[in-house]
Amino acid sequence: MSPDELVTKRDLEKFRQELFEFLKPLKESQGLQQQQWLRSKDVRKLLNISTGTLQNLRIKGILRYRKAGSIFFYKAEDIDKMLANPEKKSSRRKP
Repeated sequence: MSPDELVTKRDLEKFRQELFEFLKPLKESQGLQQQQWLRSKDVRKLLNISTGTLQNLRIKGILRYRKAGSIFFYKAEDIDKMLANPEKKSSRRKP
């Protein structure tokens, strides 16, 4: 680019779009390991569970969390551990 050329807003917008398209596959390939904290919606999607099931996991102490305002956050590390060592369901004796 020579000193005579001007950069327009359109040029910058085009560059921004190209940059995001270039970085998008890199971000997706990093996976959850790079994220230290996950929001409820991410955990529900990852575990394929409902809001109520996630709430039960919190109440029973199966999944630790932090709360900031009205938003729940979960450590990705805790979710990995839970997936690696699934709790055995309590076996109820039939009468």
